[in-house]
Amino acid sequence: MVLMKNNPLGNDRPPATSGKKAHCITAKKHRRERMFETGDIRVLMLHFLQQRAAHGYELIKAIEELAKGEYTPSASIIYPNLTFLEEQGLVTAKQEEAGKKQYSITPEGTQSLAEQGDLLGSVTEKLHSLAILSNNRSIPEMQRAINNMRMALNLRLAKGPIEQETLYKITDALDRATKEIERS
Repeated sequence: MVLMKNNPLGNDRPPATSGKKAHCITAKKHRRERMFETGDIRVLMLHFLQQRAAHGYELIKAIEELAKGEYTPSASIIYPNLTFLEEQGLVTAKQEEAGKKQYSITPEGTQSLAEQGDLLGSVTEKLHSLAILSNNRSIPEMQRAINNMRMALNLRLAKGPIEQETLYKITDALDRATKEIERS
């Protein structure tokens, strides 16, 4: 077994030498697209805190509920932003007995939220769209069709190298299906 000192997978694994393995390593490096910008999350947090005081965990759950489970911000997104909002004087934190902090919006936070009404509207619309996506994606016929497409594509890709002509046929079929779906 050949070991590589700066192997991104660790020193105990062989380097990727075949095209297939190299592709797998490259594919894993792609990061998921960021769902919201920092300001989007902050205005959303102010929105929920305007309704009632809350702990960070409650804000996570409120956002998740609004998106019907399609988006859940991590604690590493929520808590640093709560600290930032507190430092800016837009929220206050009250330490409770169990060591948790309960956050409340300040008058400055309420004013900031009012000034960002358009942003709040677009962020909540995006979350509502995710909720609609979740509902429509759970329709059994839709699940079956998506799974069939995924299975057919994966089976074909697993057969081995793809000739250029076959590649064009597959991508053309996918592009045609995409256009039909977009126009429906």
